Amino acid sequence: MAIVKVKEIIGISPNSFEDALQNAINHACEEKQNVTGAKIVGQTVSIENGRIVEYKVNVKIAYRWEKELHQ
Repeated sequence: MAIVKVKEIIGISPNSFEDALQNAINHACEEKQNVTGAKIVGQTVSIENGRIVEYKVNVKIAYRWEKELHQ
């Protein structure tokens, strides 16, 4: 039996929403080996002097929790 756990994180990039999402996924994969999916739940930007300076993506990351159950 496998259990899927969901963790919400925010990816950030000065370049694009896509880079922000990739940063979130990279971080999740470094932390957990069993990442199985991601859902974008929100996108925002930081603005300074009328310009976008930071893209942020709120992501729910799903991963199999099976290994943690056996430890």
